[in-house]
Amino acid sequence: MSKITIYTDGAARGNPGPGGYGTVLLAGKHRKEIAEGFKYTTNNRMELLAVIIGLEALKNEGSDVTVYSDSKYVVDAVEKRWVFAWQKKAFKGKKNSDLWRRFLKVYAVHNVKFIWVKGHSNIPENERCDELAVEASYQENLPDDIGYLESISSKNNLL
Repeated sequence: MSKITIYTDGAARGNPGPGGYGTVLLAGKHRKEIAEGFKYTTNNRMELLAVIIGLEALKNEGSDVTVYSDSKYVVDAVEKRWVFAWQKKAFKGKKNSDLWRRFLKVYAVHNVKFIWVKGHSNIPENERCDELAVEASYQENLPDDIGYLESISSKNNLL
């Protein structure tokens, strides 16, 4: 089993607004950076998507993974086991259920531990993820965050 370290961060310029995520994966001497932006999304969605993308990028199931994130939303949801209660209730009334479902699928195939880090506290890899996320949010021709748009569309149809 390989030991992997993943740093993640998400950003949104406006909440909602243009946003992006940044992910840095470290395994031994290997390093991979991943970033992507979206036209209209939220900070929490980008924080969660950064983790998902990092885990989905792993090649071997059963990896020991430590995820460092400055998102209390993500870290607490997993470490305090809230997401598992949400899952039992089919995510009724919960935001970002599309991403949480996607997260749970990839989370289940690895041994994942989360560590919360204070944002903007000079942790080099966390700072790099922030740069990647912000830069991604400024890219041209950003794609739609379909999950977010569908969630606000269905919410508006209920009104």
